[in-house]
Amino acid sequence: MSSFHAHDVIHMMLEANATFTRESLAQAITDKFGADAQFRSCSQEGMNVSGVIDFLESRGKFVPSGDGFSMDKNKICRH
Repeated sequence: MSSFHAHDVIHMMLEANATFTRESLAQAITDKFGADAQFRSCSQEGMNVSGVIDFLESRGKFVPSGDGFSMDKNKICRH
């Protein structure tokens, strides 16, 4: 099982420069990192795809855009 930082998801979203729904983001994460990937942050670890989406949403990282949301580069923490 591979482990990635939540920032990897943020960077993936920025590179895609796209609007996502929860479903399309989950599919993009699975396609890039694998169905069994685990994610961690500075405060949490062991998150699955759904968990990392919930985590990023709870931290206010998503910007509403049309029928979904996108990522604003100004929402990235710098630590």
